Amino acid sequence: MKKRTNLPRLLLATGLVLAGFAAQANEVKGNATAANAKVWLCVGCHSIPEYRADYPLVYKVPMIGGQNAAYIASALAAYKKGERKHPTMRAIAGSLSDQDMADLGEYYAAQTASSPKNPLK
Repeated sequence: MKKRTNLPRLLLATGLVLAGFAAQANEVKGNATAANAKVWLCVGCHSIPEYRADYPLVYKVPMIGGQNAAYIASALAAYKKGERKHPTMRAIAGSLSDQDMADLGEYYAAQTASSPKNPLK
C-alpha cells in the first residue's frame, strides 16, 4: 500500500492564499481629499478650457474633471512606465506614487459640471 502525502497540495493551497493576500494588499484605494495637496501638478494645464500645450507638439489638453478614477490612475501609470509618450506627463507621472495616482483619479472623478468653481480643478 502506497502512502500519499498531502504536502504538495498543502503547499499549493498556501501559495494561492498568500498570492491572494498579496494582490489584495497591492490594491490602492484613492482618496479625493488627499489629492487636494497633489492636484497643483495638474491644474496648470488641465483646468484651462481649450488649452493647447506646445511642447513637444501642439496638443489639445483634455479637461479631465468627471473622468473615471481608474482610467486616470491607469493613464498616469502608463505615462510613468513610458507606455504613453508625452514627455511632460511622463515627468509628472514619474514623480507620483501609486497612491498619488489613485488619489488624483478620485479627485477628478468627483468633479462635475455643477461642482463649485475651484481654481485647482
